[in-house]
Amino acid sequence: MTTPAEVTRPILERYQRHLTHILQKNGKSLAWKTQARRLLPVLGLFRWLAKHHHILFNPGSEIEMPRYEKKVPSVLTVAEVERVIGLADVGTPIGIRDRAMMETLYSTGIRRMEFARLEIYDVDLDERTVKVVEGKGRKDRLVPIGQRAVGWIEKYLAEVRPELEMPEDSRTLFLTRDGEAFSSNHLGNVIRTYIERAKIHKPGACHLFRHTMATVMLENGADIRFVQAMLGHKAITTTEIYTHVAIRNRRSSDGTGPRWRTRSARTPRRPRRRRRRPGRSCFLL
Repeated sequence: MTTPAEVTRPILERYQRHLTHILQKNGKSLAWKTQARRLLPVLGLFRWLAKHHHILFNPGSEIEMPRYEKKVPSVLTVAEVERVIGLADVGTPIGIRDRAMMETLYSTGIRRMEFARLEIYDVDLDERTVKVVEGKGRKDRLVPIGQRAVGWIEKYLAEVRPELEMPEDSRTLFLTRDGEAFSSNHLGNVIRTYIERAKIHKPGACHLFRHTMATVMLENGADIRFVQAMLGHKAITTTEIYTHVAIRNRRSSDGTGPRWRTRSARTPRRPRRRRRRPGRSCFLL
């Protein structure tokens, strides 16, 4: 085989089956995502060749991509969140900065890269909103932020950031010890350190706060469309994965079933008012 025109659909299908038989060093097969990442460039090449008339037809036009199930994300409990956030030493400038960062991540649920790109004027402390500029998919969105997070940002801006700021007068909101913007890896390492210090053995760092925020909101009755808009999800099916986590958490905390089906002992039923049935008067004329 010397030219792309000689490649046929059965050949591509054999390559696809070959990917399912490749074993990693740990003896496991390649993940579905890995298989897709290896197959997509090949299919993209033949799509381009057919579009520009280098071959008569695209042999990969009917190849089905491997489908993979979305895993239920790990989340923190509210108590775990408070334990992690409480580890920041707010008696030090870096501790104040880290507390403000974690409060912001938990309150807004924005992505790690979106957080690292935040500038001072993207946060409206009076209106309690955060503007995410060119998030995933190059789309802007406005996200609400809680009063507690706003308070810590105000403290950070007043007491800490002026000491970290370099002469270039960077507009980046959260700065490193060297007065520079955080890289995504550096930011993740800082947050991961606090999670490990809290002795919480769950994967993730910044995204762990994002998953937790979405789950807590749904547990407290937030509309899924509102959560979708906050997270910046294009498809609501991506947001729906958090409903599974919310239901699982409710069942684990209440052995009889979801909380919304139970009635608190402090809220007794209202007595029913008896309707007076129409009829003759009790007085005889």
